[in-house]
Amino acid sequence: MAGRAFRLRRPRGRSEQTAAAVVACAALWLLARLAAATWQAAVRAWPWLAALGAAAVLAGAWRLLREARARRARARALARLRLTLAQIDAMDDRAFEWALRDLLVRDGWTARQVGRHGDQAADVIGQDRRRGRIVVQAKHTKIAGKVGAPVMYQVKGTAGPVHGADIAVVVTNGFFTRDARAWGERHHVQWVDRDRLRSWAEHGIHLQDVLGLPGRAARRAARRRAA
Repeated sequence: MAGRAFRLRRPRGRSEQTAAAVVACAALWLLARLAAATWQAAVRAWPWLAALGAAAVLAGAWRLLREARARRARARALARLRLTLAQIDAMDDRAFEWALRDLLVRDGWTARQVGRHGDQAADVIGQDRRRGRIVVQAKHTKIAGKVGAPVMYQVKGTAGPVHGADIAVVVTNGFFTRDARAWGERHHVQWVDRDRLRSWAEHGIHLQDVLGLPGRAARRAARRRAA
């Protein structure tokens, strides 16, 4: 009948119990033979298996070593990173963001480029154990271009509430208007203009030294005193 479930029935009577025992013994014998054959095959093949395992381990170790060497080489290259203003002026907006990321990494920050459409005034985000989180807004302009105060308002409004930043910085290869500089200093939005960018990128002075950034503890103490 369709839909009827198949169910095993317990052996009844001596003859059925004997037949079940014979079947069980035969199954156990087959399993034992299979296990013995598998063991014998493994014993015969173990040199090849061992060689394959060793080759896999060596290949994995070589890959890890190569990646570690590449990371060290990149770190050494970034430690020597210098970018002239002429090189920066020739970049497009995205290349400028990546350059700022690399400069932060050079200075000891763990940084990533995040700028894209709808980035909410953050192009690079960095993290430092002593100084906390930094959010960088990049403004690549034509030579002698000016960045106005509205950029400062936008960065102030999103750096802390949206990105959890301890430090907000606007960086340009141009200059800031007087109002932008004054508003930034009054509301704790750091700024890097063309002159400061030369010190940071071309002369190799770390950003924290260019801006005189305090550590996280000192910054919190200053805020408590101000409050």
